[in-house]
Amino acid sequence: MSNYVLVIDSNKQPLNPCHPSVARKLLKSKNAAIFRQYPFTIVLKKEILDVVIEPIEIKIDPGSQTTGIALVQGDKVIFGAELSHRGSTIKDSLESRRSLRRGRRSRKTRYRQARFLNRKKPSCWLAPSLQHRVDTTLTWIKKLIKFAPIVGISQELVRFDLQQLENPEISGVEYQQGELVGYEVREYLLNKWDRKCSYCSIENVPLQVEHIHPKAKGGTNRISNLCLACESCNLKKGTKDINVFLAKKPDVLKRILSQAKRPLKDAAAVNSTRWTLFNALKNTGLPITTGSGGKTKFNRTRLNLPKQHWIDAACVGIVDTLKVLTNKPLLIKATGHGTRQSCRTDKYGFPSRYVPRFKFIKGFQTGDIVKAVVTKGKKIGTYVGRVAVRSIGSFNISSPNGLIQGISYKNCTHIHKKDGYSYAT
Repeated sequence: MSNYVLVIDSNKQPLNPCHPSVARKLLKSKNAAIFRQYPFTIVLKKEILDVVIEPIEIKIDPGSQTTGIALVQGDKVIFGAELSHRGSTIKDSLESRRSLRRGRRSRKTRYRQARFLNRKKPSCWLAPSLQHRVDTTLTWIKKLIKFAPIVGISQELVRFDLQQLENPEISGVEYQQGELVGYEVREYLLNKWDRKCSYCSIENVPLQVEHIHPKAKGGTNRISNLCLACESCNLKKGTKDINVFLAKKPDVLKRILSQAKRPLKDAAAVNSTRWTLFNALKNTGLPITTGSGGKTKFNRTRLNLPKQHWIDAACVGIVDTLKVLTNKPLLIKATGHGTRQSCRTDKYGFPSRYVPRFKFIKGFQTGDIVKAVVTKGKKIGTYVGRVAVRSIGSFNISSPNGLIQGISYKNCTHIHKKDGYSYAT
């Protein structure tokens, strides 16, 4: 089943989302029109005054690469979305720009006075690749607030419970007697060791928490001394010292010892942005609740739900029961708004080709989602996808079936104008 359809009235006031079949009837009877394609929203052709609004909570599972978003109405999950960030792309672009500028400065050109210590970053500054994660998440939260009666926000604020991770010996009694026993540590290790056996790299088998330096020989329960192992490797190692156990595999030994002390890159990115996102969400004026990653996994496991980002989002915070009424989340990928370069450069930083100044051609721009109906010629058919404009008026369309070239602008109509994202279901 698809996501529920968002509904607004003629005054653009959000109403209760409706089932897709109800939306089809409203559109077919001309009582409503399509207001926005992504997220799919319809607008009624009259003002609605006396209606009982069922409050909706928006839940967020922030991630380094993908953020899960869910709309929960009572105990019903009516909308899901997964937002893919482009932090790595931004980082690569900045590194490329830096290398090109450095190359130009080092050539035999006129002397340029060195510039340093002449810029000051604000105290709340984040790297562009990290700030992007906050900005795109906040953009989509604001969009959903405009189209749905949101009354609260629930955010997974801490990826892992640091009290248990850093010193499980002290807090062990409390956690062992609680319902969340082992969830924080185990989830951290699964992420850190890529859900594989640390010794043989086998996947998709039950994994056990293993002490790198055996506890029988003075090893502790610190995270830096824990890894994951399959049952076979765990039994073979027993209480042997890791240097003895892997004496014939020096490469594996070196990898395990280095990875044991390596910080979790994705978790570090989430921890760097979590408070910035939290403070930005407070500016919406809605009440905010928070939860931990271990609590999220505990809820999902208890309810026997599959591992997906948007389902993790629905399980954030205090959850008793959940009825998942959709299985086709909206897949959102951040693509950016292009570049302001006036020309493209080769790998050495020299200009290679000209970029047109005007981005709009015949009312279209690259990135628009269009529907093209071709009735004659060699390309007869209907095509839906992202358009790449050309100044001659002959466009290229990237559809799920491949790239279609040479489609005239006269055959194209807008479905969704460029907004810096691509969509799939």
